Amino acid sequence: MTYKEIIKSLRDKQYRPVYFLHGAESYYIDQITHYVESQVLSEGERSFNQMVFYGKDSEAKTLIDTACRYPMMSPYQVVILKEAQDMKSLANLLPYIEKPVPTTILLIAYKHKKFDARTKLAKSLKANAVYFESKPLYDNQVPDWISDYLKSKKMSIDASASQLIAEYLGSNLSKIANELDKLTINLPAGTAVTQQHIQDNIGISKDYNVFELQRALGSRNVVKANRIANYFRANARKHPLVVVIGTLYNYFSKVYMLHYLRNSPDREISKSLKLRSDYFLREYKLAARNYRPAKVRQVISLLSEYDLRSKGVNNDSTPEGELLKELVYKILH
Repeated sequence: MTYKEIIKSLRDKQYRPVYFLHGAESYYIDQITHYVESQVLSEGERSFNQMVFYGKDSEAKTLIDTACRYPMMSPYQVVILKEAQDMKSLANLLPYIEKPVPTTILLIAYKHKKFDARTKLAKSLKANAVYFESKPLYDNQVPDWISDYLKSKKMSIDASASQLIAEYLGSNLSKIANELDKLTINLPAGTAVTQQHIQDNIGISKDYNVFELQRALGSRNVVKANRIANYFRANARKHPLVVVIGTLYNYFSKVYMLHYLRNSPDREISKSLKLRSDYFLREYKLAARNYRPAKVRQVISLLSEYDLRSKGVNNDSTPEGELLKELVYKILH
């Protein structure tokens, strides 16, 4: 079942005895867990019929004993195991998974990594439970996720604004959702969110951010690149050099790949580079024209060198801001 299917079935009160949620993306696991914890039973029913365990502090036998009880003055009892990845005796749940109690809703939240599908427990869970893997989104899927999230809150967002958030915050959905909630609190329903809204409410500058820097470098806009570098130097805490270098490394790696994909169809190139649209492909093509393969290799080497220097290797006293100015100069010249 998908996340949406699971939530719909829960809302329709079509409960299953066991839910096993696992995967590297914690957002969907947390959302399903929260729904079961807060919505399946009424407030009065929870006092006697809901138990929450944590993997590090729990044993399988205790969990099974609890799950085998019958509910009191309620059609169901809810048993939740959080942080299941920390339970050493997790495999010992196998007998219960093979024959669960129908009046118990057991939810197991195994977060931050994929569960080993080769185990007997995994095979039994697939056969007898709702078995859901929460997978991280690809970078090029995040802007659409942002748009859908705001749509569910009766708001919209333009493409450049969603891309700014995605590029700045990455693909951690919990982090993104927390920031988007700031917009939903501070802006009225029906708002079409713009880059200015993001700057005012989330604090991501629409003009001075690492993605504007990479675009300035890609287009060889010397004035703009140096203006952003000077801004970063004056606001070093908000723009740590190691993060800037990591983003630029990813950018120029894709520019380098593009040189070897230049004879491929645009759709294939966008897929290989994990780009969201032709707009961004045009940006990378411009950078590829401005940076021949030998120069891109030099840039990647410079990024590796300055990454080490930002961490103190072969650098005794040069501040991060000065290192960035040096780096930008060497990339452009």
